[in-house]
Amino acid sequence: MTINSIDTFQSLGLATTADAAKSEAAKQELGQEEFLKLLTTQLTHQDPNKPMENGDFLAQMAQFSTVEGIGDLNDSFNEFSSSIGSGQSLQAASLVGRSVLIPSNEAVMSLNKEITGETVLNESTSSLKVSFLDSNGQTVKTLNLGRQAAGNIAFEWDGVLDDGTYTDPGVYQIRSEAVIDGNNTVLQNHVNADVESVSLGGNNGIQLALAGLGEVNFNEVKKIF
Repeated sequence: MTINSIDTFQSLGLATTADAAKSEAAKQELGQEEFLKLLTTQLTHQDPNKPMENGDFLAQMAQFSTVEGIGDLNDSFNEFSSSIGSGQSLQAASLVGRSVLIPSNEAVMSLNKEITGETVLNESTSSLKVSFLDSNGQTVKTLNLGRQAAGNIAFEWDGVLDDGTYTDPGVYQIRSEAVIDGNNTVLQNHVNADVESVSLGGNNGIQLALAGLGEVNFNEVKKIF
């Protein structure tokens, strides 16, 4: 049987009257019960001289099962995604007042907290140096960490300068350099920062406001302390 108009569906009791409360997609949706009724009617009205082949019948059933299965999978995935998002939101909200490790070449020196972090060393080196620069780009302190194997190398600076005095509080740039295969290589740093607030939702996802460093995406967090 060839189905070429909405009259066919109406004769089967499948078509509904216009309902302003329903979307166009909902009115065109074909459920399992409707599909079976349509298939039964198709078998009843088929040409006796051209009966439906078993393969055609099975193909239609398999096609419907596949579409229905994909729909169920999408629903399950959406529920799983929502669950993950809710879990991340709760975890992020609990970070206020705590410290996180993030990729950054800047860090904040305060009166009651020193600068701590890690430099990412992908290969071993005979000489690793971590320098701290002030807002004018002047180097105020250099830590000589010497020979190091590949890995994340921890560093900390308590703010004491070479003359024994203390540096001013504020944001300092961090420059880490290592001699690798005879070449001086600039490295990426991770620093510890305090979380002041959390913003949920929006196109950028969960955002953490860090003291003195602005906002970073929650996905950038490497460690939580």
